Amino acid sequence: MMKRILTFGLLLVLTVSYGQKVTGDYEKGTDFSQYQTYEFIGWQDDSDSILNDFDKKRLREAIQSEMAARNFELVESGGDIALSLFVVVDEETSLSSYTNYYGGAGFGGFRYGGWGNGFATTNYSESDYLKGTLVVDMLDRESKELIWQGVASGTINEKPEKREKKIPKAIAKLMKKFPVDKVK
Repeated sequence: MMKRILTFGLLLVLTVSYGQKVTGDYEKGTDFSQYQTYEFIGWQDDSDSILNDFDKKRLREAIQSEMAARNFELVESGGDIALSLFVVVDEETSLSSYTNYYGGAGFGGFRYGGWGNGFATTNYSESDYLKGTLVVDMLDRESKELIWQGVASGTINEKPEKREKKIPKAIAKLMKKFPVDKVK
């Protein structure tokens, strides 16, 4: 059942643009102006097996768009930057509680500080959900050293009709952490 849900599409955090947590880190002192091209070297550990072909394409196109907006050219091989992706999905459980208090006047009443005969009920609820994480690694092709890493994580959204719009927005949010600004 879990595999079926995951293969239904990219249900990751990428479909949630506002509740998404994004971070980015890079090797300080890296001269990003020396890079003009990049190549996509694939998915780490075959993590893309949980994605459908449509969402793989949406992800790649969103990344290509963001990289092109920064004047990076995608090449088949021999790019200055090697770009790879990694996807992780974890099952999480959320526990919440809510207490209702129903007070009463009891002996002595409220006016005289007496004890009350009220009661309280507490309701607990558990919700299972999926948390997805996308990791984008960029390596210097020559030295094979990591030069930038972006991580996006959040709750999975299962509405396939919204993914086409949400994936580019989520990648744009993630790429704001990349140390090269869009060219105007």
